[in-house]
Amino acid sequence: MVPEKTAVILFNLGGPDSRETIRPFLFNFFMDKNIIRLPLLLRFFIAKLISIRRSKKEAGASYGEIGNRSPLLENSQAQAKALTEMLNQRPEGLEGKEGLFKAFVCMRYWHPMADQIVKAAKEWGAQRVILLPLYPQYSTTTTRSSLQQWHLAMQRAGLDLPTSTIGCYPLNAGFIKASVKNIRQCYDRAQKDGHKDIRILFSAHGLPEKFVKDGDPYQWQCEQTVREIVKALNIENLDWQNCYQSRVGRMEWIGPSTEEALAQAAQDKKAVIIYPHAFTQEHVETLVELDIEYREKAHALGLEGYYRAQTVGTDPDFITGLADLVGAHLDKEGLFAEGLTRLCPPDFQHCCMNKNKGS
Repeated sequence: MVPEKTAVILFNLGGPDSRETIRPFLFNFFMDKNIIRLPLLLRFFIAKLISIRRSKKEAGASYGEIGNRSPLLENSQAQAKALTEMLNQRPEGLEGKEGLFKAFVCMRYWHPMADQIVKAAKEWGAQRVILLPLYPQYSTTTTRSSLQQWHLAMQRAGLDLPTSTIGCYPLNAGFIKASVKNIRQCYDRAQKDGHKDIRILFSAHGLPEKFVKDGDPYQWQCEQTVREIVKALNIENLDWQNCYQSRVGRMEWIGPSTEEALAQAAQDKKAVIIYPHAFTQEHVETLVELDIEYREKAHALGLEGYYRAQTVGTDPDFITGLADLVGAHLDKEGLFAEGLTRLCPPDFQHCCMNKNKGS
């Protein structure tokens, strides 16, 4: 096979880069038909109302705690840089300044977004595209939404390149290994601090129950990730629990909530380690929600101890896992789960490998 310049597109949520951009970021988020499943006009008014109300709160609270801007872009770009370097050091890579591979970060709700990254990949001279979300677990609200925007941007640019898409990788060996490493560091520290009864809370971003009932595999995939991590930790009689954070609105959400899990741990007189296994880099939901807000709740509840394991970030094992995914897709076209086979049970109609469901 003749070597081709391959653009690897890393999808992520995005975040405001200043106090002034909190409102338009939130508007873009709530305008997404995958988030609010209502007709366009009604969705517009709801998105406008929520973004105005929440931007005032977010500026003073969540984003206010971290300088009124999200570090998500810089952290994702660090991952892109590490992946680019690793791919170009492999046998498939070409010697030279830029090499055969280049990873680009494409955000969904704030810059740089799909139109800009399609243009950047074209100007770089991409001959092939591999789409790789920085979400290990597939959801219609994250990966599918990003893929839809990417394909629209490609159409607008009149760009037609061979494309392979990695829909999900909840059991990726590099991701699991890096996760285990970070959790184990916290577990050892908690033991050194004298805690004997330790519970690990695996906290993922929540999702409305109706999305799961509609066939979204996100919760199932999160639970598979946790089982694989627990297995790899290999700690006898390990106490652990799944939970979900970041609830908004009045709908019923999957549970238990992280708040409920913390309250139960306090009642059971446990120290807790929280690990955000559905996030792969630090941002507002880890740096503020977990490190500040839930820590304060844990203290108010009288928890024996509160620890938070770091996300995988640029851990070499995680980057190796991403590089392995890219390597498996160099001669592929289409949308696949890791291993090029369906991971989800058949009742999840929005599995990424269901025809026409992934994009």
